[in-house]
This record gives sequence, C-alpha cells and structure tokens, in this order.
Amino acid sequence: MASVTIAVIGVFLLAMGAYALVAPAALAAPFNLTARTPEARSEIRAVYGGFGVAMAAVLGLAALDVGDIRTGAVTTVGLALIGMAAGRLVSRLFDRAVRLYPIWLYFGIELVAGAALLLCA
Repeated sequence: MASVTIAVIGVFLLAMGAYALVAPAALAAPFNLTARTPEARSEIRAVYGGFGVAMAAVLGLAALDVGDIRTGAVTTVGLALIGMAAGRLVSRLFDRAVRLYPIWLYFGIELVAGAALLLCA
C-alpha cells in the first residue's frame, strides 16, 4: 500500500511539473500571477516544473525502493510538501483571506500528501 501511495503522489507531482514546463502562464493564472516575461516563465518552469518533475522521479525510485532510498526520499518530499502548506499558513497571517481555490485546495493537497508520505517513511 505504501508503494501505491508514494506512486500516486509522484504522478501528481509529475503532472504538475510537466504542466508547468509546457504551459507556465496557464499554471500561474489561477494564482493571479502573470508570466509575461521570459524571466517569469523561466522561474515558473524551474520552481514548479523542474522541481516537481525531480520530486516525482525521486518518489518513483522510492516506490520501487531502488537503492534503499525510500525512507529518506519520502521523508524529504513529505516535509517539503508540508513546508509548502506551512508557507500558505504564514501568508494567511500577513494577507487578507483568500478563496478556497486555488490556495486552500493546494494547502489541503500539500498537507495530506506530505502527511501520507511521512506515514510511508
């Protein structure tokens, strides 16, 4: 069951990363961000795209338990996802309330996925 959980979260990260690499402006739009310049698109591709694809690859190796990396990999990615959720909470302390989508939806996904990975560690 742990391998399936790890793989499902990896597929989600792969899809998000691939989408960011191919369509950075579309990925940013629900957050009211614009990607009008090459620098902005590069940043979205790097942070959401490249990082997401890399984390998906790490989770793929962890799901297969290649090289005995499962515990370290799922702990690291799980904590990174929980860190992202925590960043959204910090933002809530400094900013006005926001709609459910996209901020709180992604908060929930990050928190649940991060916790699930930590349980798989």
